[in-house]
Amino acid sequence: MRGLKKQRRIQIIVLAFVFMTAAVALIVYGSQDAFNFFRAPAEVASDPPPPHEVFRIGGLVEEGSLVRGQGETITFAVTDGAASIPVSYTGILPDLFGEGEGMVGTGRLVDGTFEATEILARHDETYMPAEVIEALQEQGVYVDPNDS
Repeated sequence: MRGLKKQRRIQIIVLAFVFMTAAVALIVYGSQDAFNFFRAPAEVASDPPPPHEVFRIGGLVEEGSLVRGQGETITFAVTDGAASIPVSYTGILPDLFGEGEGMVGTGRLVDGTFEATEILARHDETYMPAEVIEALQEQGVYVDPNDS
């Protein structure tokens, strides 16, 4: 009788371990696309990620680089002051998107061009994403809009 209880207890422990492992595997698999790492243009230029990796890039839209093609395709360059990365986006841009303004894009780097699937712009004239501010501060080009 004792041997049966011990065997049953071991079976339950093993089964619980299998279920826990399966749950962790499902969580990791389900959230693969949810983790998009932020990179500054200088970081992308110095160490380009593989074409299959989805990541976020942010900085300022370079002055004079915004080209609206036929249809919904837009190309521009994003810069952090140290490097500039060409961006291609097909879709409708946010209303506050413009040259010299802060932006964050999600997508992949393919043949040296960041192919964006999503473009986010600032919320108002003083807002800039925290990741963009940090990247610009590291480059020494960030100017706080609240400083008069």
